Amino acid sequence: MSGQDAVPRSPLAERWALDPGTVFLNHGSFGACPRAVLAAQQALREELEANPVAFLGRQLDDRLAAARVAVGSFVGADPDDLAFVPNATAGIATVLRSAEIGPGDELLATDHEYNAALNALRAAAADRGARVVLARIPLPVAGPDEVVERVMAALTPRTRLALLSHVTSPTALVFPVERLVPLLEARGVAVLVDGAHAPGMIPLGIGALGASWYAANLHKWCCAPKGAAFLHVRRDRQAGIRPLAVSHAANDPRPTPSPFRRAFDWTGTLDPTPYLVAPAALAEVSGMLEGGWPSVMAANRALARTAREILLAALGGTPVAPDAMLGAMAAVELPASFGPAPDSPVAEDPLQAVLRERAGIEVPLIAWPREAGPGERPRRFVRISAHLHNQASDYVALADALHGLRVPFEA
Repeated sequence: MSGQDAVPRSPLAERWALDPGTVFLNHGSFGACPRAVLAAQQALREELEANPVAFLGRQLDDRLAAARVAVGSFVGADPDDLAFVPNATAGIATVLRSAEIGPGDELLATDHEYNAALNALRAAAADRGARVVLARIPLPVAGPDEVVERVMAALTPRTRLALLSHVTSPTALVFPVERLVPLLEARGVAVLVDGAHAPGMIPLGIGALGASWYAANLHKWCCAPKGAAFLHVRRDRQAGIRPLAVSHAANDPRPTPSPFRRAFDWTGTLDPTPYLVAPAALAEVSGMLEGGWPSVMAANRALARTAREILLAALGGTPVAPDAMLGAMAAVELPASFGPAPDSPVAEDPLQAVLRERAGIEVPLIAWPREAGPGERPRRFVRISAHLHNQASDYVALADALHGLRVPFEA
């Protein structure tokens, strides 16, 4: 069955290369690239392959610098404090390899953190004799104050580093990092913000935020190609960080650009076009609505709220957080009649496959929390995303499909 057989498409959907036969409600996982951005990337790739030595050996530094200026302006950061990385996970791994972590130290995160990021945090702790402490934040959550209280209550004199999502991946909540970062940094706790979903979803002022490190993706809400992300490193932290691949910059005597910039600008041969085309992606999406990016973010947030209301009306239940904690995604808990969530943190939920195969709907099913207490099992959530290629009828189709499977669900 084609999901779009009876579902009208957004007027802007044609700007993307998405399959018109699928109701695509999972922009939050890997993003989606507009046709114009793909064309711009292909043009750059053709230019690169026409003379790889000229492009990579003589022109790349200036091209990267120009791209950093555009990205820095968009996220509120000095471009000299930005390093391009292939994804936020790589940025987090870079920080954790370089951070000063020792035996007995505690590394703080919340139980809403992304599974891969928690795995990286645990690996760093295991390698150095530290331990990971999870601040438990319940759902429903009353609001940002409860998040702040729970995180700060989990601190001890041994806490050295905190990994905090700006927008949580499994539960789709905007966390109050603008309040938490100064509180934690003032107590000597270095903060690494997992901003994988934040650029293009919510307004940012990363430089003013003051976190030690901020890792974020450009391939999600900014709609750049896969492989476009950045790591922001506060100026006083730059001497203590190095990329995962140490290359020529390690013994480059030139005083400019900074050692930090040189080290991250060349980590070996790769395709730099995702980074270089990021400004084109920012411009393309900005031009889709009058009012530019503020209008885009407002429209996506409003659609996510509408989508949540549609699902709650169809399935019952209550919101897991107030509207103020929503960006362009929302998580809605499925009724108990759908059964418990699967145990695996990575295997596809069978209901997700049913929605795709029977209704042509691409949407993730999320199990949360991953580490339930004694006698508990993870709860099952459907996480919906909203971008300009979506409209309300997409979520009506999802609600109808879920309602049809509701009692009982059999894969």
